[in-house]
Amino acid sequence: MRIALDPHMIRHLPLLELPGVVADLGYEWIELSPREDFLPFFRHPRVDLASVRRFRQELDSAGVAVSTLLPLYRWAGPDEDERQAAMRNWKRAIDIASELGVSRMVSEFNGRPEAVAKSEHQFFRSMEELLPILERREIDLVLEPHPDDFIEDGVEAIDVIRGIDSPRLSYLYCAPHTFHIGNDPEKIIKHAGSLLTDVHLADSLDFSASSGLRYIVNPPGSTVRVHQHLNIGQGEVDFVQLFSLLKEIGFDGQLTACVFAWEDKAEESNRFMLEKINQLWDAS
Repeated sequence: MRIALDPHMIRHLPLLELPGVVADLGYEWIELSPREDFLPFFRHPRVDLASVRRFRQELDSAGVAVSTLLPLYRWAGPDEDERQAAMRNWKRAIDIASELGVSRMVSEFNGRPEAVAKSEHQFFRSMEELLPILERREIDLVLEPHPDDFIEDGVEAIDVIRGIDSPRLSYLYCAPHTFHIGNDPEKIIKHAGSLLTDVHLADSLDFSASSGLRYIVNPPGSTVRVHQHLNIGQGEVDFVQLFSLLKEIGFDGQLTACVFAWEDKAEESNRFMLEKINQLWDAS
């Protein structure tokens, strides 16, 4: 089992300074999420391979490594032009992962909930194109359901991954999405079993509490999804239960601290999360 940091709250640091800062925070692993000078959200990568090699040298010098790369592209469309652009972006991101020596990538299904059938068709079209590349490059892909995606339910996401039936694919459980993906960690985690290889750790409040009036958005009936990525203990996710379930299924994958809420105190938050994750793991 390894613990990684999603450095989103410190993404404004120059890329080559990031490894040293992460090492100073006490982490050995980085889950590199989108940043404007590397893999920006939904757009083509902005980094050349020479810069990737320099980044890898800094990682080696700092004694840390990128364990997972997290690109986000609209590969499930549903628009076909968007899907084709996403596939170009994916192929370049895979080149970058290979240059970094990264053998695991994390992403979302990235379709639209108002176009479920079309998004699913586009997703499988993209998978037919991408899977042979991942297999040839020996890179694993870990997928998670996400609020406001065409797959939001945890069990459904697991079934889709299982149905693709590739040893290169696995499932990610995202704790701060607990209340959007079914609000049943035991059912989801046990259903995933050995398909569960990664867990994102941050806290969130239950948007459905207080008769659905914890968050009031206008106009009434809006389809927005609300959640947070808070420090553990600042929300309502049951982390004692979560870690107990992980131990029960023999989880031996990656736990990633992915708090986004506290950029003004990012160092304090990132240090706290590492300490808290270790405490919960040891106590479970």
